[in-house]
Amino acid sequence: MTGPKAFFKYKNCPMNAVQKFKNYFVEAFAEVKKVTWPTKKQTKNYSLVVIGITLGLAAFFGILDYIFNFLLGLIV
Repeated sequence: MTGPKAFFKYKNCPMNAVQKFKNYFVEAFAEVKKVTWPTKKQTKNYSLVVIGITLGLAAFFGILDYIFNFLLGLIV
């Protein structure tokens, strides 16, 4: 088989890649529509929780660093 029909029979044909690319985005958008998105209030609350935990852990590790630095200074 020769000509254009032979070209499109191959799996690595550019049109096949374009179709796969298009299908990927069509399916991705379909999945995004199924998502139950959080409300603005929930997003704000979750963000504040993350910021609070981050600041708490930063303080905790900062205190640990200070203590270990102090103890190492006593030893050395």
